[in-house]
Amino acid sequence: MINRFDLTGKVAVVTGGSRGMGREMVLAFAENGADVVIASRKIDSCETLAAEVTERFPGRRALPVACHVGRWEECDALAEAAYAEFGKVDVLVNNAGMSPLYPSLVEVGEDLFDKVIGVNLKGPFRLSALIGSRMAAGDGGSIINVSSTAAIRPTPTETAYAAAKAGLNAITVAFAHAYGPKVRVNCIMPGPFLTDISKAWDLEAFEARVKVDYPLQRGGQPDEVVGAALYFASAASSYTTGSVLKIDGGGA
Repeated sequence: MINRFDLTGKVAVVTGGSRGMGREMVLAFAENGADVVIASRKIDSCETLAAEVTERFPGRRALPVACHVGRWEECDALAEAAYAEFGKVDVLVNNAGMSPLYPSLVEVGEDLFDKVIGVNLKGPFRLSALIGSRMAAGDGGSIINVSSTAAIRPTPTETAYAAAKAGLNAITVAFAHAYGPKVRVNCIMPGPFLTDISKAWDLEAFEARVKVDYPLQRGGQPDEVVGAALYFASAASSYTTGSVLKIDGGGA
């Protein structure tokens, strides 16, 4: 069974790949045999992780690419860079996301709203179309979207983000139909993970709430996304597409 998770010879593109859950997925893919394209807005962070990948996993290749996925032309450039370097993409992970704080819904400006929708929904749509169509015309592949339980449990403090992630859940199913049977498209829907974004939380209030509302009584650690990511990326999920997998410690 363990061979079904093997990614030897595969190429994986991970947006938001330099930190948090994206970083953990990059390292897991490389450890399991894949070459990786690490994309985020900060090229220095991508380059640092790329160097770590090649040092820790001899024989693995890692391409750092600066990309703001909310910008159509940068998504196009990312896809072209990946194909120019490796000649193919087998796994695309649309992980980049943002959920900025705002004082009230009426004070959400148009620029902020557009940025949230752009990074969380427009970018994944464009990259899935660009890379998914090439996967479908070639040897196939796997697209993994990273959503949020905010998509199904929205709150007033993250409304635009929740709407974008609900849209991401929807296009997961649509792209699965568009590019099947060669391309599988699935979605990981995390709950509260203790990544950089959690630094803005009231952690004392959060800890009190998870003790009551979550069976596992804690937030997730970034590396706890790895099992789901490897499952969707590999042959282990060969009959799974259009699925949204909730990983949230059982939160209500």
